[in-house]
Amino acid sequence: MTKTNARNERIKRDYFSYMREARRYSDASIDGVAKALHRFETYTRFKEFKAFHISQAVGFKNHLAKQGNERTGQPLSKATLYSTLNALRNFFHWLAGRPGFRSRIAYADAEYFNLSRKETRIAKATQERPGPTLEQIRHVIRQMPNQSDINRRNRALLAFAILTGARDGAIASLKLKHIDLIENKVVQDAREVKTKFSKTFTTYFFPVGNDFREIVVNWVTYLREEKLWGLNDPLFPSTNVGLDHEGGFAATGLSRTHWSGAGPIRKIFLDAFSNAGLPYFNPHSFRNTLVLIGENTCEKVEDFKAWSQNLGSYARIWCLSI
Repeated sequence: MTKTNARNERIKRDYFSYMREARRYSDASIDGVAKALHRFETYTRFKEFKAFHISQAVGFKNHLAKQGNERTGQPLSKATLYSTLNALRNFFHWLAGRPGFRSRIAYADAEYFNLSRKETRIAKATQERPGPTLEQIRHVIRQMPNQSDINRRNRALLAFAILTGARDGAIASLKLKHIDLIENKVVQDAREVKTKFSKTFTTYFFPVGNDFREIVVNWVTYLREEKLWGLNDPLFPSTNVGLDHEGGFAATGLSRTHWSGAGPIRKIFLDAFSNAGLPYFNPHSFRNTLVLIGENTCEKVEDFKAWSQNLGSYARIWCLSI
């Protein structure tokens, strides 16, 4: 069975280039669009985009609504339907203006990928996402081993996440020079740190407890004074893998390089919560914890605004105790 269409692939390559260079989308966003297009092509059995008809859009919407989540088996959420169909609508709207397609596809044809207004409201509705409590995070960290460099790094990783609310992608790319233990802050420099929307900002440590700060301070001090690492070395280095005494691959210590992505960080969180006998909370959920703390702590609107901005802007927090 055909799994690609050469002409379609060339068109998609042009569209992805347009998204990346003209619209400045991230690779992750482009990957999402690529997945949506592949779903549509699979449904149409890889017919050429030039053969597009509005009946394909209507049929695909009905087909997609009946599909299940690969992991849970549950029907796809309205948010997933919306993002998939929105990606297709934008693509065919772009395609309608391309030479060779203007006489075949009208701009209005792309609108047939829209959900109903009711479904769109459901898809866009915000949902409060749970995060672990500070007590749960403390319990998890206490249960983590602390004998090796890798153990110490992993404990510091969780403590740093709740102390700063930094995203996992940023954590993976931070260097020692980005953390200031005197000013209690982290400078997320977008020239070197993978921040959301490539924005540079400073985050001051949240007042969640001196125990979290102490773990991070001890880790940074260890890297600087005992390991003699420099300012350009990673704050949370990747794991060095080598051969063990049986000839198999095993972790042998810390590498002096950054992780290539946030996947290993999520795995550390997964293992830590599992070993502590608690449900898994991903790194991003720590930000939800900080938001909830701010809502319950800050008495003035201005305080909470500053608290929230500290998760992603230049403002320094003014709510000083919890």
